Amino acid sequence: MLTATIPIKQWKSVFQGLGSASSFRRWIEVQSVKIDCKVASRFAHTVMTSTALNKANVSQEVFFEVELPKTAFITNFSMSIDGKTYVGEVKEKEKAKKQYEKALSSGQTAGLVKASGRKMEKFSVSVNIAANSNVKFTLTYEELLQRRFGKYEIMIRVKPKQLVQHFEIAADIYEPQGIAFLDYSAAFLTNELLVTPSFSYTAHLSFSPTLDQQRKCPDCDGTLIDGDFFIKYDVKRAEDLGDIQIVNGYFVHFFAPADLPRLPKNVAFVIDHSGSMRGKKMEQTREALLTILRGKDYHFTQTFPMSFFSLGTNIKDALLLAVDMLTAAKESKTFADNSASMIILLTDGQTYTGISCLNFRKNVQTAIFGNMSLFCLGFGFDVEYNFLDVMAKQNDGLARRIYEASDAVLQLQGFYDEVASPLLSEVHFNYPENTVNSLTGSYFKQFFNGSEIVVAGQLNDIEMNDFANDFVVKGQASAQKYDTIFPDQEYIFGEFTERLWAYLTIQQLLDKKDKGTPEEKVNATAETLKLSLKYNFVTPLTSMVVTKPETDEKPEDTMIADKLMEELHGMGFNGRAAASKPYIIKHHAKR
Repeated sequence: MLTATIPIKQWKSVFQGLGSASSFRRWIEVQSVKIDCKVASRFAHTVMTSTALNKANVSQEVFFEVELPKTAFITNFSMSIDGKTYVGEVKEKEKAKKQYEKALSSGQTAGLVKASGRKMEKFSVSVNIAANSNVKFTLTYEELLQRRFGKYEIMIRVKPKQLVQHFEIAADIYEPQGIAFLDYSAAFLTNELLVTPSFSYTAHLSFSPTLDQQRKCPDCDGTLIDGDFFIKYDVKRAEDLGDIQIVNGYFVHFFAPADLPRLPKNVAFVIDHSGSMRGKKMEQTREALLTILRGKDYHFTQTFPMSFFSLGTNIKDALLLAVDMLTAAKESKTFADNSASMIILLTDGQTYTGISCLNFRKNVQTAIFGNMSLFCLGFGFDVEYNFLDVMAKQNDGLARRIYEASDAVLQLQGFYDEVASPLLSEVHFNYPENTVNSLTGSYFKQFFNGSEIVVAGQLNDIEMNDFANDFVVKGQASAQKYDTIFPDQEYIFGEFTERLWAYLTIQQLLDKKDKGTPEEKVNATAETLKLSLKYNFVTPLTSMVVTKPETDEKPEDTMIADKLMEELHGMGFNGRAAASKPYIIKHHAKR
């Protein structure tokens, strides 16, 4: 068990009173901030609670703001004012929108979830508080931690912006496989706050500085705690086909074998060379590619003028040429039979819309025919990201936005490093028939070094021993019951394995809704909405509505929390989450 003076989880909590002068804000006193995060088998459940007191003799507006990961789903929000609690309700987006518009037509205000950075989005709400009254805000969200470069990373944005009387951040990490390593870093940690980590199957991290410990200097009110805090850890991995955990009828299978030899790869770069890319963008692209191309793999590079792209011609031709080049090279035995082929498209342009857009994607998908993966990198904010996102998903890849900043070279290099080491291709997981249902995706085009595949589902009403004895084992994963390892933590945070299965299922349904046939899109949309409402997730198809209290000065208000569509699925290259409980599987993968 590790006890450390450190924070856990992405967050930012700010209260401030509105007024014409900063002196007016001092009457809003932040009494407490508590962040409680529990991670069970990579699935994180974070509860953020903050209280504030209006010490003025007049009512004031109090703001609550928090930043949370874009891949997270808000599951609960509530406000408690003078002992009365107002709880958010997740509704179908159209129904929530009607309620919201009705509120706006009455002159009421609203709060939103909106994008605020590369990895996070911002939740913000305000409420009018009477003189000498308290308000308590509670926000809960859940997410799957993604494994990249051989580790899970938790980034915590710590910016309270003022001293807080009772400040506490606590985290508990439960990993049945055991924790292989754990490290942390933050610019604001002083020598007296540093500790030596110790851990086994659990790690407990807590941070509860006094007011004096928070101060920048003994006689000032500025807070020292301001910056990003990072936690990195990984789990122990046996030399088999992964780890399967079972809890309450739901199972989750984690697959990230170590020490596999790397497959040879073939990469074709299709690079936007239009006028808008010239200058700093192209310099950054060129610098990144020079670093990438110093490797020993085969690469083809194709450029196209974006002046033709707006007419719907040359980008398609460039992609089809890349497909032809990789296909011809493989047919001529230039590459090994087990090599992995991929195309990386980088553009800052905007696509044409309408039927030609659909034909474009169809032509590219037909040409690729599942023989290679397509990754699309959109440079800047004005690129039509959704077009790239759908096209990449249709071809077993993903899209990512490259932000125009001084570190754009590092972004490009970092992306390539994630896909530079394929270990397996055509990975299939086959579970014993008549033993599982509601299975999440079990086919993966490629598996990359340092990442992780996760498959989840429900077990039929059978004993685990019967399940294990009933099939031929082509590969075996270690299987264990969660409550055997953590007997005093039976559910960790409720029925987390079921919620993890639902989280993963929703993510995959959203992908299918984007790239499937018309019938698949209709079915995926209906099922996504059903699960979102059942498990109280704020997803792109739902919104959370909170009716704020009526006061003497203004009628009751309605706020609505929305989930943005763009870049929701920053899930890593396998895009898979999980649920939890153990057993055995058959597995085959082409090498």
